Amino acid sequence: MDKNGKLIVFSAPSGSGKTTIVHHLLTCPELKLDFSVSATSRPARGQEINGKDYYFITADQFKNHIENNDFVEWEEVYHDNFYGTLKSEINRIWSKGKNVIFDIDVKGGLNIKKQFPKQTLAIFVQPPSIEEMEIRLRNRQTDPEEKILERVAKAAKEIVFAKDFDIILLNDDLEIAKQKAYDLVAEFLKK
Repeated sequence: MDKNGKLIVFSAPSGSGKTTIVHHLLTCPELKLDFSVSATSRPARGQEINGKDYYFITADQFKNHIENNDFVEWEEVYHDNFYGTLKSEINRIWSKGKNVIFDIDVKGGLNIKKQFPKQTLAIFVQPPSIEEMEIRLRNRQTDPEEKILERVAKAAKEIVFAKDFDIILLNDDLEIAKQKAYDLVAEFLKK
């Protein structure tokens, strides 16, 4: 892999606002960011588009990619729901002279930081509270009750890893969090 580009990792529990922050940063052309589209074996939700939001593949296809060592990182996040970053995706973005931005689960984010320690800025987006995060998940109206409860339980475990990230970004006010994220990324890209 060409290792000239930079990697910006945003990780957080579901409902923390990380996706909104990442989408905001992608609207800032001066940052030269391109979104890393993850592969997943889970079905599409809502209006998600294959190749834009995720590469939707079967669990068997995912396992074949694992066997072929095609991933920079991968994780079985929920039973039979795999998520991962294909090496080809990072190369695709770097070959365009852009920096890679990730909206990725906590373990995946830490795995990228571990593999590319100097090139990666790892930001953990922390919701104001687990209760507020649960409210956000319910307001989305995209998941059944059991999935919401599963995500809330997972969030409590994920928050423990916040200390392992370069920065913890509290999202109790979205506009302030978006500005702080912009400032952090812009500063890192100058290095």
